[in-house]
Amino acid sequence: MYVIAEPCIDVMDRACVDECPVDCIYEGGRSLYIHPYECVDCGACEAVCPVLAIYYEDDLPEDFKVYQEDNTRFFTEPLPGRDEPLGSPGGAHKLGAIGVDTPLVAGFPVRRR
Repeated sequence: MYVIAEPCIDVMDRACVDECPVDCIYEGGRSLYIHPYECVDCGACEAVCPVLAIYYEDDLPEDFKVYQEDNTRFFTEPLPGRDEPLGSPGGAHKLGAIGVDTPLVAGFPVRRR
């Protein structure tokens, strides 16, 4: 599975979204998230990420390992303001921007651009 880590927070370039052939990259409020069960592990997203935020799970640097579980949590646990987890919606485009993040991402210091 591919994981989007800390460098994406407050950047959200979206080149990965455009490149993903299965529409499995969802938009939170401050970061993007790869659905762990919808992703087909093609790696197309990793190749186009301009901030090097996307890693295959086995290649995650130690300081980004927490983002593997966090990406899954985005889909499996209720997000702030939602009663139910997102689950597997079957495509990010039809769902649109979610607008909220996991507590890990929401608690990250805001970056100025």
